[in-house]
Amino acid sequence: MNGKAEGGRLYERVSRDIAEAIAAGHYEIGQRLPAERNLALHYAVSRPTVREAIIALELDGLVEVRIGSGVYVVACQPRGGKAAPTDVGPFELTEARRAIESETCALAAQRISQETLDDLAGVVAEMQAENERDVVMSEDADRRFHLLVAGASENSALVAAVRMLWDTRARSPQYQLLAAKAHAAGVRPRIEEHAVILEALRTGDPDRARAAMQDHMNHVLESLFEATEVHEMEQARARVAEQRARYSGG
Repeated sequence: MNGKAEGGRLYERVSRDIAEAIAAGHYEIGQRLPAERNLALHYAVSRPTVREAIIALELDGLVEVRIGSGVYVVACQPRGGKAAPTDVGPFELTEARRAIESETCALAAQRISQETLDDLAGVVAEMQAENERDVVMSEDADRRFHLLVAGASENSALVAAVRMLWDTRARSPQYQLLAAKAHAAGVRPRIEEHAVILEALRTGDPDRARAAMQDHMNHVLESLFEATEVHEMEQARARVAEQRARYSGG
Protein backbone atom coordinates (compact mmCIF):
# COMPACT_ATOMS: atom_id res chain seq x y z
CA MET A 1 0.00 0.00 0.00
CA ASN A 2 1.19 3.49 -0.78
CA GLY A 3 0.15 5.73 2.11
CA LYS A 4 -0.47 8.67 -0.21
CA ALA A 5 -2.78 6.92 -2.61
CA GLU A 6 -5.95 6.46 -0.59
CA GLY A 7 -8.45 8.64 1.29
CA GLY A 8 -8.55 9.36 5.00
CA ARG A 9 -5.93 10.43 7.49
CA LEU A 10 -2.45 9.29 6.55
CA TYR A 11 -1.63 7.56 9.83
CA GLU A 12 -5.02 5.80 9.82
CA ARG A 13 -4.26 4.25 6.44
CA VAL A 14 -0.92 2.98 7.70
CA SER A 15 -2.34 1.61 10.97
CA ARG A 16 -5.25 -0.02 9.13
CA ASP A 17 -2.91 -1.76 6.70
CA ILE A 18 -0.67 -3.05 9.50
CA ALA A 19 -3.73 -4.20 11.48
CA GLU A 20 -4.97 -6.12 8.43
CA ALA A 21 -1.53 -7.70 8.04
CA ILE A 22 -1.60 -8.77 11.70
CA ALA A 23 -5.11 -10.24 11.33
CA ALA A 24 -4.01 -12.13 8.21
CA GLY A 25 -1.08 -13.68 10.08
CA HIS A 26 1.67 -11.84 8.24
CA TYR A 27 2.84 -10.66 11.66
CA GLU A 28 2.40 -13.23 14.42
CA ILE A 29 1.95 -12.62 18.15
CA GLY A 30 5.33 -11.97 19.68
CA GLN A 31 6.83 -10.89 16.36
CA ARG A 32 8.57 -7.54 16.07
CA LEU A 33 7.28 -5.16 13.42
CA PRO A 34 9.75 -3.85 10.83
CA ALA A 35 11.94 -0.94 11.92
CA GLU A 36 10.32 2.48 11.90
CA ARG A 37 12.47 3.75 9.05
CA ASN A 38 11.56 0.70 6.95
CA LEU A 39 7.86 1.22 7.56
CA ALA A 40 8.23 4.87 6.59
CA LEU A 41 9.92 3.88 3.34
CA HIS A 42 7.40 1.13 2.62
CA TYR A 43 4.40 3.40 3.05
CA ALA A 44 6.11 6.50 1.62
CA VAL A 45 5.31 8.53 4.73
CA SER A 46 7.28 10.39 7.39
CA ARG A 47 8.51 8.76 10.60
CA PRO A 48 6.11 10.89 12.70
CA THR A 49 3.24 9.44 10.62
CA VAL A 50 4.50 5.93 11.39
CA ARG A 51 4.59 6.82 15.09
CA GLU A 52 1.01 8.07 14.94
CA ALA A 53 0.04 4.77 13.32
CA ILE A 54 1.79 2.81 16.08
CA ILE A 55 -0.05 4.88 18.72
CA ALA A 56 -3.37 3.92 17.05
CA LEU A 57 -2.35 0.25 17.08
CA GLU A 58 -1.41 0.56 20.77
CA LEU A 59 -4.84 1.99 21.57
CA ASP A 60 -6.40 -1.04 19.88
CA GLY A 61 -4.22 -3.36 21.96
CA LEU A 62 -2.59 -4.89 18.90
CA VAL A 63 1.01 -3.90 19.62
CA GLU A 64 3.26 -3.08 22.53
CA VAL A 65 6.16 -0.61 22.35
CA ARG A 66 9.23 -1.85 24.21
CA ILE A 67 11.70 0.97 24.60
CA GLY A 68 15.16 -0.03 23.43
CA SER A 69 13.78 -3.02 21.55
CA GLY A 70 10.94 -2.23 19.16
CA VAL A 71 7.23 -2.68 18.51
CA TYR A 72 5.81 -6.17 19.08
CA VAL A 73 2.50 -7.76 18.12
CA VAL A 74 0.52 -8.79 21.21
CA ALA A 75 -2.94 -9.53 19.74
CA CYS A 76 -4.51 -10.48 16.42
CA GLN A 77 -7.73 -8.50 16.85
CA PRO A 78 -8.50 -5.12 18.43
CA ARG A 79 -10.00 -4.93 21.91
CA GLY A 80 -13.78 -5.26 21.62
CA GLY A 81 -13.44 -6.71 18.12
CA LYS A 82 -13.12 -3.41 16.26
CA ALA A 83 -10.73 -0.51 15.96
CA ALA A 84 -11.09 2.30 18.48
CA PRO A 85 -12.25 5.75 17.33
CA THR A 86 -9.47 7.91 15.92
CA ASP A 87 -8.88 11.64 15.74
CA VAL A 88 -6.24 14.04 14.47
CA GLY A 89 -2.78 12.65 15.17
CA PRO A 90 -0.53 14.44 17.67
CA PHE A 91 2.27 15.34 15.25
CA GLU A 92 -0.14 16.59 12.59
CA LEU A 93 -1.99 18.60 15.22
CA THR A 94 1.20 20.18 16.56
CA GLU A 95 2.34 21.10 13.05
CA ALA A 96 -0.96 22.90 12.55
CA ARG A 97 -0.54 24.70 15.86
CA ARG A 98 2.95 25.82 14.85
CA ALA A 99 1.67 27.32 11.60
CA ILE A 100 -1.43 29.01 13.01
CA GLU A 101 -0.26 30.09 16.46
CA SER A 102 2.99 31.58 15.15
CA GLU A 103 1.15 33.95 12.83
CA THR A 104 -1.44 34.63 15.52
CA CYS A 105 1.35 35.61 17.90
CA ALA A 106 2.86 37.95 15.31
CA LEU A 107 -0.47 39.74 14.94
CA ALA A 108 -0.98 39.82 18.71
CA ALA A 109 2.36 41.60 19.17
CA GLN A 110 0.98 44.56 17.26
CA ARG A 111 -2.32 44.75 19.16
CA ILE A 112 -1.80 43.39 22.66
CA SER A 113 -2.86 45.51 25.64
CA GLN A 114 -0.97 46.03 28.88
CA GLU A 115 -3.80 44.29 30.70
CA THR A 116 -3.33 41.15 28.61
CA LEU A 117 0.44 41.30 29.09
CA ASP A 118 -0.15 41.38 32.83
CA ASP A 119 -2.56 38.45 32.55
CA LEU A 120 0.03 36.46 30.58
CA ALA A 121 2.68 37.17 33.19
CA GLY A 122 0.32 35.86 35.85
CA VAL A 123 -0.32 32.67 33.89
CA VAL A 124 3.42 32.08 33.41
CA ALA A 125 3.94 32.46 37.17
CA GLU A 126 1.07 30.03 37.80
CA MET A 127 2.52 27.57 35.31
CA GLN A 128 5.88 27.68 37.06
CA ALA A 129 4.31 27.13 40.49
CA GLU A 130 2.29 24.14 39.30
CA ASN A 131 4.85 22.55 36.97
CA GLU A 132 6.48 20.26 39.52
CA ARG A 133 3.43 19.82 41.75
CA ASP A 134 0.58 19.15 39.31
CA VAL A 135 1.30 18.76 35.60
CA VAL A 136 -2.43 18.75 34.76
CA MET A 137 -2.90 22.18 36.32
CA SER A 138 0.27 23.39 34.62
CA GLU A 139 -1.07 22.27 31.24
CA ASP A 140 -4.36 24.05 31.94
CA ALA A 141 -2.32 27.23 32.46
CA ASP A 142 -0.48 26.43 29.22
CA ARG A 143 -3.79 26.33 27.34
CA ARG A 144 -4.94 29.61 28.88
CA PHE A 145 -1.64 31.26 27.92
CA HIS A 146 -2.05 30.33 24.26
CA LEU A 147 -5.71 31.35 24.18
CA LEU A 148 -4.83 34.72 25.72
CA VAL A 149 -2.27 35.25 22.96
CA ALA A 150 -4.90 34.33 20.37
CA GLY A 151 -7.38 36.75 21.93
CA ALA A 152 -4.80 39.52 21.78
CA SER A 153 -4.73 39.17 17.98
CA GLU A 154 -8.26 40.66 17.97
CA ASN A 155 -9.10 38.31 15.11
CA SER A 156 -12.11 36.14 15.89
CA ALA A 157 -11.30 33.62 13.13
CA LEU A 158 -7.82 33.03 14.55
CA VAL A 159 -9.22 32.76 18.09
CA ALA A 160 -11.69 30.12 16.87
CA ALA A 161 -8.93 28.23 15.03
CA VAL A 162 -6.60 28.16 18.04
CA ARG A 163 -9.43 27.11 20.36
CA MET A 164 -10.42 24.33 17.95
CA LEU A 165 -6.85 22.99 17.87
CA TRP A 166 -6.67 22.90 21.67
CA ASP A 167 -10.11 21.26 21.89
CA THR A 168 -8.94 18.64 19.37
CA ARG A 169 -5.84 18.01 21.46
CA ALA A 170 -8.03 17.45 24.55
CA ARG A 171 -10.36 14.95 22.88
CA SER A 172 -7.93 13.01 20.66
CA PRO A 173 -7.29 9.50 22.07
CA GLN A 174 -4.03 9.43 20.13
CA TYR A 175 -2.86 12.68 21.69
CA GLN A 176 -3.89 11.53 25.16
CA LEU A 177 -1.81 8.36 24.89
CA LEU A 178 1.14 10.37 23.66
CA ALA A 179 0.64 12.85 26.50
CA ALA A 180 0.84 9.97 28.97
CA LYS A 181 4.11 8.86 27.38
CA ALA A 182 5.41 12.43 27.53
CA HIS A 183 4.51 12.73 31.24
CA ALA A 184 6.27 9.43 31.93
CA ALA A 185 9.32 10.81 30.13
CA GLY A 186 9.26 13.91 32.35
CA VAL A 187 7.97 16.35 29.72
CA ARG A 188 6.38 19.46 31.25
CA PRO A 189 5.25 22.83 29.84
CA ARG A 190 8.40 24.86 29.14
CA ILE A 191 8.29 27.89 31.40
CA GLU A 192 11.29 29.65 29.88
CA GLU A 193 9.87 29.43 26.35
CA HIS A 194 6.57 30.97 27.42
CA ALA A 195 8.56 33.72 29.15
CA VAL A 196 10.41 34.38 25.87
CA ILE A 197 7.09 34.62 24.01
CA LEU A 198 5.81 37.07 26.60
CA GLU A 199 8.92 39.22 26.32
CA ALA A 200 8.62 39.24 22.53
CA LEU A 201 5.01 40.38 22.83
CA ARG A 202 6.10 43.17 25.16
CA THR A 203 8.41 44.54 22.44
CA GLY A 204 5.55 44.80 19.93
CA ASP A 205 7.83 43.22 17.30
CA PRO A 206 5.77 40.81 15.16
CA ASP A 207 8.83 39.05 13.71
CA ARG A 208 10.29 38.45 17.13
CA ALA A 209 6.93 37.21 18.45
CA ARG A 210 6.47 34.88 15.48
CA ALA A 211 9.97 33.45 15.92
CA ALA A 212 9.45 32.92 19.66
CA MET A 213 6.24 30.97 19.09
CA GLN A 214 7.78 28.94 16.25
CA ASP A 215 10.76 28.06 18.42
CA HIS A 216 8.43 26.97 21.22
CA MET A 217 6.32 24.79 18.92
CA ASN A 218 9.45 23.25 17.38
CA HIS A 219 10.52 22.21 20.86
CA VAL A 220 7.05 20.77 21.53
CA LEU A 221 7.39 18.64 18.39
CA GLU A 222 10.86 17.52 19.47
CA SER A 223 9.63 16.55 22.94
CA LEU A 224 6.75 14.53 21.46
CA PHE A 225 9.17 12.75 19.15
CA GLU A 226 11.50 11.97 22.04
CA ALA A 227 8.62 10.68 24.15
CA THR A 228 7.81 8.09 21.48
CA GLU A 229 11.39 7.18 20.67
CA VAL A 230 11.72 3.50 19.86
CA HIS A 231 15.28 2.36 19.23
CA GLU A 232 16.24 -0.30 16.75
CA MET A 233 16.82 -3.88 17.92
CA GLU A 234 20.37 -3.58 16.64
CA GLN A 235 21.04 -0.80 19.17
CA ALA A 236 19.77 -2.99 22.00
CA ARG A 237 21.90 -5.89 20.81
CA ALA A 238 24.94 -3.63 20.60
CA ARG A 239 24.45 -2.53 24.22
CA VAL A 240 24.08 -6.15 25.38
CA ALA A 241 27.21 -7.16 23.48
CA GLU A 242 29.10 -4.24 24.99
CA GLN A 243 28.00 -5.19 28.50
CA ARG A 244 28.96 -8.84 27.97
CA ALA A 245 32.39 -7.82 26.72
CA ARG A 246 32.89 -5.52 29.69
CA TYR A 247 31.96 -8.11 32.31
CA SER A 248 33.82 -10.95 30.62
CA GLY A 249 36.99 -8.87 30.37
CA GLY A 250 36.88 -9.07 26.61
